[in-house]
Amino acid sequence: MDNVGDKKTLRPSWLIGLIFLFCFNPSQALGKEVAIGVFAYQGEHASTSDWTPLISYLNQALPEHRFRLENHDAASLHQAIAGERIDLVITNPGYYIAMEAAFGLSRIATLESSGVSAAKALGSAVLVRSDRTDLQELSDLAGQRLAAVAPDAFGGYLLAAQEMLRNGVDPETDLKEIRFLGLPMDQIVEAVQQGRVDAGIVRACVPEQMVREKRLSSADFRVLSLRQEDPFPCALSTPLYPNWPLAVTRQTDPVLAKQVAHALLSMPQTADGMGWTVPADYQPVHDLYRALRVGPYAYLREITPEGLARRFWPWLLGALLALVAWIIHTVRVEHLVLRRTAQLRDSLSAREQAETRMRDSQEQMEHLSRLSVLGELSGNLAHELNQPLTTIGTYARTVLRRQDSGRLTSEAISEACTQIVNEAERAGGIVQRIRHFARKRSAVREPVDLVLLAQEARHLVVGMLAHPPEIHIDNQLPASCRVLADGPQIQQVLLNLLKNAVDAGRNLGPDRQGIRVMVEAVDNWVQLHVVDQGCGLEPPQLAHLFEPFFTTKPDGLGLGLPICKTIIEAHGGRLWAQPNAAGPGMCFSFSLPCHDLPT
Repeated sequence: MDNVGDKKTLRPSWLIGLIFLFCFNPSQALGKEVAIGVFAYQGEHASTSDWTPLISYLNQALPEHRFRLENHDAASLHQAIAGERIDLVITNPGYYIAMEAAFGLSRIATLESSGVSAAKALGSAVLVRSDRTDLQELSDLAGQRLAAVAPDAFGGYLLAAQEMLRNGVDPETDLKEIRFLGLPMDQIVEAVQQGRVDAGIVRACVPEQMVREKRLSSADFRVLSLRQEDPFPCALSTPLYPNWPLAVTRQTDPVLAKQVAHALLSMPQTADGMGWTVPADYQPVHDLYRALRVGPYAYLREITPEGLARRFWPWLLGALLALVAWIIHTVRVEHLVLRRTAQLRDSLSAREQAETRMRDSQEQMEHLSRLSVLGELSGNLAHELNQPLTTIGTYARTVLRRQDSGRLTSEAISEACTQIVNEAERAGGIVQRIRHFARKRSAVREPVDLVLLAQEARHLVVGMLAHPPEIHIDNQLPASCRVLADGPQIQQVLLNLLKNAVDAGRNLGPDRQGIRVMVEAVDNWVQLHVVDQGCGLEPPQLAHLFEPFFTTKPDGLGLGLPICKTIIEAHGGRLWAQPNAAGPGMCFSFSLPCHDLPT
């Protein structure tokens, strides 16, 4: 696409101004030059007028750099990025998506207009003459002549093309003719006005601007499939898409990118209400390009059977001939097929043996993981067992002393025996839970109650800690909902998560040591959340949390969470972590498929 308007030559007055700038602002003159490439879709003069305030603001906000504006059309902007001649890029969302895939651009801010959301700021209008009463909707364009900017123009073609497809009109096959007239868009309006085409695609708000400038009468034109989206001020034929982004190239200094992003987000709105905000979500633009199979998704066109046939017919013909030759040759090599079948049988047998060894290794690894958790808690186990044993010894000695002094009564014997039995059962319960958790066994899937498993895990943790925190279980699960799982494996995951939550608040005050376990049903999934109020994790730590051998503990091995993730995913579920939404700390969650069982 060519730019509109001739480049201006450097006048003597400009040269004097530049000399003055270099003489009286040496810090800026000697600063690092930063080139900002702009897609000048309305021509060089209009682009300079639109973006000069931004350049002035950046030079003022970041005086250690020297920002300059470069106006480009689509082709020259592509070449400038490929040649690493520019550092920052301002372009429409369509070209950004294409160059993001080609050159790895990264957006740092999105243009914002006063009263209009940055996520819904761009659209297209399909204009027809008012006297064309036969054209009311986009579906009426079948068999008509259409004018547009270019095949890759975002607001000048692609938005309307996608909307035509949704209305049953394929621009590539159902139109009588499509003419790409380039920029400026005034040419498209003139073509419609003169009857050279039946309809024209322009960017939204272009007709309103031409009316304000008295270059167009609003009574002469209509917009097909008219839609109005508040607070967007202009007529539309399409949905709205995100506004223009400002992006950095691969060679841009990260420090510079951060400084520019901060300056843009701090920039006050201009007199016409323009400003910058955080980068918008450009997924709708990706969806548009994928649906049209253009830009970075053009390869999808070749995946259709028709596209494959057109592109690869010589190879398909050769494959067909090879297939015929292979069928003939098969009769002669039947004995090779038999031999290969035997080899395949041996290979399958070896694979089954390898899978068996892998399952055995996984069970061994899970067993070692359980023993590792118990080993980390074993320092408190002796203390917990010592308490009931001390109580038993105390009551036994009391009975002996009373017997020696002649003060032994039946009530004293009954009380002492009752306490001894209670303490013995307490110690036996602790040992029994540990033995049940630590024993090696084969995995068995059966309906289990997650709430009951959580309660058992809580008893195990509380029974092995000298000063256990309060662990509250919030059951929001329907009574009929169960999961089909291996109970001890899920309990192993719960124990790991509870132990991590205990460790997260170990060195904090009592008000930060509490743990909340919530079980709920979401759609057809059962979700369990372990929420602590500990010190939390930094984003870089979260990114590697489930990687083997990554740990935030001085004495940790970094295997607990990866094993838990393997167990949950083997059950068809998912394990994830996120910051606690209700305060400090973390929330570790996993989901498992829900099975409704008769109550």
